[in-house]
Parts: sequence; C-alpha cells; structure tokens
Amino acid sequence: MPAAAQLPIVDLSSPDHSIADSIRQACEEYGFFYLINHGVEKDLIAQVFEESKNFFSLPLSDKMKLIRQNHRGYTPLLAQNLDVSSPNSKGGANESFYIGPLENSELNQWPSQEVLPSWRPRMEAYQRKLLSTGKIILSFMALALNLDKDYFEKIGALDQPHAFLRLLHYPDVVKHSEEEIFGASAHSDFGMITLLVTDGVPGLQVCREKYEEPRTWENVLHMEGAFIVNTGDLMERWTNCSFRSVLHRVIPVGQERYSMAFFLNPNPNCLVQCLESCCSESYPQRFPPIRSGDYIKERVRLSFGS
Repeated sequence: MPAAAQLPIVDLSSPDHSIADSIRQACEEYGFFYLINHGVEKDLIAQVFEESKNFFSLPLSDKMKLIRQNHRGYTPLLAQNLDVSSPNSKGGANESFYIGPLENSELNQWPSQEVLPSWRPRMEAYQRKLLSTGKIILSFMALALNLDKDYFEKIGALDQPHAFLRLLHYPDVVKHSEEEIFGASAHSDFGMITLLVTDGVPGLQVCREKYEEPRTWENVLHMEGAFIVNTGDLMERWTNCSFRSVLHRVIPVGQERYSMAFFLNPNPNCLVQCLESCCSESYPQRFPPIRSGDYIKERVRLSFGS
C-alpha cells in the first residue's frame, strides 16, 4: 500500500520571504505542494465543478460535437496516452475538456448556451482567477531563485501566456482489455506550473525519483480548500533540475472522480534556457535552449499519437 505523500504547504497569506522559502523547499524536495489562502472563492470553485459535471453528463453525441480541435474542446475516453515511454498502452480512462487562452477565444469551443447557459461565463471567470493566482506563484518562484520578483514578466514568459484549463471526469468503471488501465498514466506536466483542484476522491499519486526503477509511488491526500500545485518540465529546464518536474498518475479507485487542472505555460515564443544562477562549471546545464511552444507542441503530439 503506497504511503501518503507529505507534501509541503505554502500559505499565500504569509510574509513574502516566508512564501519564497516555502516554495523553494517544496520545489526542490517534492515538485508538489498544497497552496492555501490562495484567494480563489470556494463558491466559484463549486460552481465550476457543477458546470463540469453538467457537461460530462450530456449524451456522448452532444459532447462529440465539440471534439478537440487546436487542442481545445472535448477529448473522449482513452484518447490521450501521457506515458510516451509505453506507446502500446491504452490512453487514460478519463474524458476531458480543454479551454485555451481567453485572448484567443475564437479558437475555444463552447457548449450551447441553450443547454448550459452559465457554462462559458463561469469558466472564463475561473480561468482569469487562476491566471492571476498562477502569476503570483511565479513571482514567488522568482524570489525563491534569487531573481527579481517580476523576472518571468521581464523575459516575456507571461506576455499572453499559453494557459489552458482542463476539466476531467474519471468514470467509476471502465471495461476494456486485460491490460492495466490508469485514470491518467505516469507523466510529468509540460509547462511552468499546474494548479489542480479535485472533488476529494483519491487516486492521484506522485513519484519523486522518476529515473529510478522500480518506481515508488505515494498517494496525494485531499486537503479541503487547497490547490495542489506542481512544477512542470519547462520550469525544470529553467532551473537545471533544481525545481523538480516529477511523475504523477491517477489510479482507478472504483469511484467516479472529477478534477480541474490549470496549466500555466509561457508565451510560445519564450526561449527557455538555464538560469545563470542554476548552472556552473561543476554543474553544467543539462538541457539546450528551446522555444516554449516547440517543446509543448511536441509533447502534446506524442501524447495523442499524432
């Protein structure tokens, strides 16, 4: 039985230096932390969960009218395999809906107002709130890295960032072949940071040492009112692996499960290269510079097998 992960807690109501210190420790040791006193209203989160459930309860034929285009819209069960190291495994036992940056809202797909009249305004309000919170977190990450608080703004990472909201529904039972099926297979996230909120049903697990075999998984417990925040691959590349982008997955637990993940990725044209403070002659940079958009586009392509 996997042990419970002892994730650090970051309190946004603490003094600035305390928040930065807590984030540094969390990102170096776990790559995951609980975020409390984040300022996102409990009622808004509850409303967005309700809207998500309303959408996923629609007939499949209605949901398929909004099938994913330009990485926006509906993704059916088993469509995305996040574990590219096992290309023959089935996709995740979840269905999801992607909402992209609101600045390019013409690319987003929206359910009919006649069917779900409050859906779009609530999703947009939630995404704006999460974007604001994410930028605050990144400002403290910059301080944690001994950078100016607005460092990521100065280099253009937050100039029209590629921010995506992904609504997720994990059915309680998925019948398929005898091959083991995960709610979401083992993966690391692609971008800077992810803010996740769940309905309290367990299933999320983390593996801190992604290059060790066999892998050791720990259960991430639900903390009421907290977001679960983790660093992604691009932040790991910026920090030369000082801030971890760790593997995580969702295992079936025999219960229906809902979650909402907000991926805060840099502007696609932003060049991600090792920070000077994170490399030296004795600790050279591990990754070549890369455009954010190029990296994420390739990771998405691999996960969908096309």
